[in-house]
Amino acid sequence: MTEVHTINRSAERIRGGAGGGLPLLALPFLVGVAIWAFVNAEAFGDGLRALGALLIVLASLMSAGFYSMQPNEAYVLTLFGSYVGTDRTTGLRWVLPWYGRKKISLRVRNVTSEMLKVNDRRGNPIEIAANIVWRVADSAQAMFDVDDYVAFVNIQIETGLREVASHYAYDHAEEGEPTLRANAEEVGARLRADLQSRIAVAGVAIDEAHLMHLAYAPEIAGSMLKRQQAEAVLAARRTIVAGAVGMVENALNQLSDRGVVTLDEERKAAMVSNLLVVLCADREVQPVVNAGTLYG
Repeated sequence: MTEVHTINRSAERIRGGAGGGLPLLALPFLVGVAIWAFVNAEAFGDGLRALGALLIVLASLMSAGFYSMQPNEAYVLTLFGSYVGTDRTTGLRWVLPWYGRKKISLRVRNVTSEMLKVNDRRGNPIEIAANIVWRVADSAQAMFDVDDYVAFVNIQIETGLREVASHYAYDHAEEGEPTLRANAEEVGARLRADLQSRIAVAGVAIDEAHLMHLAYAPEIAGSMLKRQQAEAVLAARRTIVAGAVGMVENALNQLSDRGVVTLDEERKAAMVSNLLVVLCADREVQPVVNAGTLYG
């Protein structure tokens, strides 16, 4: 039977040192008494010299317990390898000198991933990069549950970006399907959710995720550009033809309503043909003077 090992996750506890004001005031007092003891040791005996040495040692230990914190910083405190707590109070702080202290930044970090070459949902090679805004939310998890939380986050950003890109086509998806190019906000939201689930173990929170670079890979960029140009030309032609048909229909209706000329079906067909050629042509029209009639 296979034995399953569960990993105990750390959880941040807000517990730390004391304010450094009183120890800072006590430090010169101890040093002053120690100096007085050494100076007067000849008069009062070796016991006073021993007291002075003890006070010097005590002052040295006390001075080793000071540390200071700026806003959005924290100190993770340990005692002989055991996690004690996290101090998030800014200013001068003091703790017993045998406590281990390690500073960790809680500030927001802005990371732009390297440009990756991946395949989209249709298998087309594309280049993609993202901008991620993240911060440490749980200092205990960041320090104790992963080896290097910064490197861990950077690797997971690359992995998550590859995963999300494979679920979307660059463009020209099936009707109603989102694409990387047209639905950047939706893709960014999915990337943020995916990354948050991946790096939650490191005590890190993802605040924002956006695509920064998106393009076809160089080997197919030329072909895709021609495709986009062809689609643009076709779309323009559709618009022109639709407008031309409406204009011809309007012209025929006005001629009929005003009684300007009576046209049979053959003459209407000829007129429609001529108007469509004029309206849909991409060059200037050359006028032709018809000296005869439609029937020769």
